[in-house]
Amino acid sequence: MSRRLEILEEMGLTPVWKLREKPPPVSAGGAETGGSREERIARMDWSELKATVAGCTACALRAGCTQTVFGVGDEKADWLLVGEAPGAEEDRQGEPFVGQAGRLLDSMLASLGLARQENVYIANVLKCRPPGNRNPEPAEVAACAPHLTRQIELIRPKLILAMGRFAVQTLLNTDATIGSLRGSVHRYQGVPLVVTYHPAYLLRNLPDKAKAWADLVLAKKTIAEAHNP
Repeated sequence: MSRRLEILEEMGLTPVWKLREKPPPVSAGGAETGGSREERIARMDWSELKATVAGCTACALRAGCTQTVFGVGDEKADWLLVGEAPGAEEDRQGEPFVGQAGRLLDSMLASLGLARQENVYIANVLKCRPPGNRNPEPAEVAACAPHLTRQIELIRPKLILAMGRFAVQTLLNTDATIGSLRGSVHRYQGVPLVVTYHPAYLLRNLPDKAKAWADLVLAKKTIAEAHNP
């Protein structure tokens, strides 16, 4: 058993990759009962989910951030981009991937003929900024994962681009490195998933931009094949 799974079980939380394996509880009259937190989130529509994220106190991060960063874009998008956690500028504006890393992401999208809000949805694993932009902690990821799971279910994307170690490891339930996972098409609940580096990482490691470009080419090829099987 991985340490990630052990932490989830210790907290009494359902792993992100198993949230849809358990059907909602049904009462004798046939109506769904309240169920666990994960089960309630799994039945929410967009408005309910946004309100739940805004008022979430499942971990301590909400008390220390300016606002939650739910996600932005086309809610019926073919492309879903998943990052790690909001930074200072995202926390201030309430939108994922703004600032310098956001501008690089916009350039990456433009290279694919895409743009924010146009057949693209952008979200993070965590909806609240960790103090000092530190790495997310396993318990924080576990507490926030049901929100991302429900976003994916509502969007029903044709492809997921997982950017950064925590997004990759959360969605694929693995402790493997990005380097070992790049170059292959993975699956999340049947949806093709391509692994790449986080734009903030690329700003610090310019030589890896060529690798990120190769990942984008793979993603574009994969989604083209999904449209034309």
